[in-house]
Order: sequence, then C-alpha cells, then structure tokens
Amino acid sequence: MQSPAYNTVNPRTTLQVAPAPQSAMAPEAPKKKVEWPPAVREYVRRAFDPQNAIPGISQADMQARLKTTIGWFAERNSHDTVHWPTFPLPQELLLEERRAAAMGMPTTAVANGMHPAYMNGSVTHTNQSPPQSKKRNAHEAEESQVEQTQANVPPWRKTNLASRMTFSDGHNEKRQKKNVLADAASKFDQAELDKRRQRFQLGHNGTKTTPPWGSPRKDEDDMPTGPVVGTNENLEKSYFRLTAPPKAETVRPLHVLKKTLAMLVEKWKADKNYNYICNQFKSLRQDLTVQHIKNAFTVKVYEIHARISLEKGDLGEYNQCQTQLKALYALNLGGNPAEFKAYRILYFVYTCNKTDMNDMLAELTLADKSHEWIKHALDVRSSLALGNYHKFFRLYLEAQNMGAYLMDMFVERERLNALANMSRGYVNVTLRFLTDELGFDNDEICREFLETHGAQNVIEDKGDRQYRVRIREAASQFESLRAAAFSKVDIKGQI
Repeated sequence: MQSPAYNTVNPRTTLQVAPAPQSAMAPEAPKKKVEWPPAVREYVRRAFDPQNAIPGISQADMQARLKTTIGWFAERNSHDTVHWPTFPLPQELLLEERRAAAMGMPTTAVANGMHPAYMNGSVTHTNQSPPQSKKRNAHEAEESQVEQTQANVPPWRKTNLASRMTFSDGHNEKRQKKNVLADAASKFDQAELDKRRQRFQLGHNGTKTTPPWGSPRKDEDDMPTGPVVGTNENLEKSYFRLTAPPKAETVRPLHVLKKTLAMLVEKWKADKNYNYICNQFKSLRQDLTVQHIKNAFTVKVYEIHARISLEKGDLGEYNQCQTQLKALYALNLGGNPAEFKAYRILYFVYTCNKTDMNDMLAELTLADKSHEWIKHALDVRSSLALGNYHKFFRLYLEAQNMGAYLMDMFVERERLNALANMSRGYVNVTLRFLTDELGFDNDEICREFLETHGAQNVIEDKGDRQYRVRIREAASQFESLRAAAFSKVDIKGQI
C-alpha cells in the first residue's frame, strides 16, 4: 500500500501559547546584613551632615572616600582600633590631600587618617592581596577585569548603607582564595611567618601598606607628622606663597603673632599704608594656618583684615577673609558673626547674586533676623526688590560699621536707577529735592553728580543758589546710564 503524500498534524484547539516548563532554581541565600558599630554609624551621619559640607568637594567624591575609608578597616576587622569621634571626615581627608598636592607636599599622616591621635591603640596595617607575578594566567586576568569594572560603578548606584561601605561577597571570596594559595605556596610554617612579621612589623603578605586614601610616601622620616610649631621672634615678615613645607625658624608662634597684630593695628591708624598692611596680614594669616591655630585670636585677625579690606574697596582680600570667617564661626570661637552676616547680605546685593542670596536667607535664624545689623541689611535688600529708592537712600545714610563702605560700591548704580524712574514721573524738580531723595550731603555734591553724568544742560539756575532740573528731558539719557550700570558687575573688585 502506497503511503500518503502529506504529514499528519494535530490541529490547535486554543490560541494560548503553552507555558514553557520552569526550571527548578535553588533559592538564593539571603545576604547577611552588616551590623556596623554605633560609632561608625555616627561617623557616617556626620559625613552626610550638610553642616560639615566643604565647598568644592562633591557629594559623589565624599561618598567614594567614605566607602574606601570604612571598607579599608572592614577588611581588617579593625573598627574598634579607630577613635571615630575624632577621625577626620572623608571631605576633610580630600581637602587636606588637595592642599598638599597644591603645595607640592606629600600626604601627611593627618591627611590619611593614620595619625596616632585618631587610633584607640596600636594596630598592624595589612594588605590582604598578595603581590602578583609579572605573568598572569587567563583566570587572574579575568578576575582583574571584573574587579576593575566593579570599581568603576558610581557610589550612587548602590542601594543601602551596607552596600556603599562593604565589598561584595564575591570580592571577599576571591581575596580569601588568593590568600589560601599564597599561604600554601610558602615554604615557611605559620609560626615562623608570625615571628618574622613581629620582627619587621609586616602585614599578612610581608609588605608594609598604606591606607588606600593616602599617597605613597618615599621618605617618611623627613615628613612632618603634625602642625609646625614656629620659633621666629620677628614681629614683621613679608608674605611669600609656600612652595615647600614651612620650617619652624621661619614661622612665628602665637605669642609673637599677638604682638604683631597689635603693631599692625597701630601702624594702620597712623600711616594708612594699605599695601604694607595687607602684605603683613597675609603673612600673619599664613603663620596661623601652617600651625593649625583656630581660636578666638584667629577670628580677630580675619575680622580686622576684612574690615580694612572693605575700607579700601579690596573685595578680593575681603572675600578670602569672609570665607574663612564663615568656617570659623561654625566652630563657635566667638567674634562678631552677626556683623559679617550683614556684610554678606550687602555683598550679594552689590553682585546681584540671587542664588547665593536665597541660600543666605535660608540659613538665617529668627535670632539673626532680629539683630539690628542683619535687619538693616535685609531692609536694604527689600527696598531695592520693591523699587523703594526713598527708603533705600534713608537706609544708606543710617548704615553702621563697615556696611557704608559696601553700600558705597553700588549706591551710584542705584542713584542712576532712581533718576531713570523719576524722569518718567516728573517733568521738573528742584535740585534740593534730588539731594534729599538720592542721599547726598548737600546740593553742590548732587549738582556735580548730575554734571558728571552729562545732565548739565537740564539744570536751570533760578538765582539765590536755587536750581531746577528738567528731569523729563534727560529720561533717555538716564535710562541708558542705568542699563550700562547694571550690565557689568565686578564681583572680585581686587585692587
């Protein structure tokens, strides 16, 4: 019998696709949760505290350094050997490294966090990975590539505290496997190896190690392990930018610096030689910095230098002092924080910096806002925001301390702004009216201001020292002057 010329196919009875058989998968073992000591958790909390943030150091850099620092101790199970309340925060370690790199200095023991002041007891620092030979097999090369890939993962991709600070289980297993192979290949027994380590103070693989956040040091004996203690007794010393670690004989100690400050204050009152005074103050500040002196005297030095810089209009030096004062005030070392907060507000008004102004306003407390000097600065800002030039010039005449010097830097701009607004509302006004509205001391100074800005043709002499100003005729001129005044702001102002 001949076979049929077709193949038999079973017809489908439904449109659903048959589910694929599920392979039995073994359930993953739950990862063991890392229990960090309370001191470590408090250290992490302080690292993420906004009050401890340092300008110029990003959150990502800080997190990466935090993971590296705590992970280094976690691998060695040496958390209890660290005095975490005084251990430098990761952002402080980064700042110290960058300063050392800028000065051409190797990283000090304080910068890498291994200074004895931060340790609870003596501890042997070990390196868990043995030295590799020059030739590597394919398996080792693959492991190296995997480790490099894991190191490039950004810290913000991690999901929790443990994963941000702890190496993965696979990473630890690889390290343990390498250690077993290295120990098996050694021709010495364990007792002899321990004896040799104690003799040379070596780590697990026979090498002295440096924490990964510190730079390798070639000559540790010549390295300074702490702040310099000056021995120079000269009251005067010119300022030079440091290009090498300072020597004690070129640095003045604290008791000499106090005499220097008193001398500089007297010389400033007598001679008013700003170039000399500024040079001496920068040298004084440098001696304080290299000796790590941060106390009430340090605050006093920066406050006096900032006031002198404002008096001479040197905003470059003023900004440097103001930056340091903000950090010093955070340490509650005394001084006049309310005075310099008021100066910061007026400075942001001058630079038209709305972003920093908003940040500044958010930092003010109710006690700050009720302080006389800060309240005056806030009123200045409010009057300009509302276009109330009458109130602004009244506040200008009432400015206290060095606030008048800051307001002098933008009062001309605001006078041109007020004249442009008046020219749209008045046809002509008396010169005396402009003198009072624009905050001039007398009519003569007001008339000179108008003539300096090309408005001499609209001033009419009515006799008996009476003048009228046809302000409407100069409307376009005042508008152009206002636009030019607001088009460019020198935010540095250094002379």
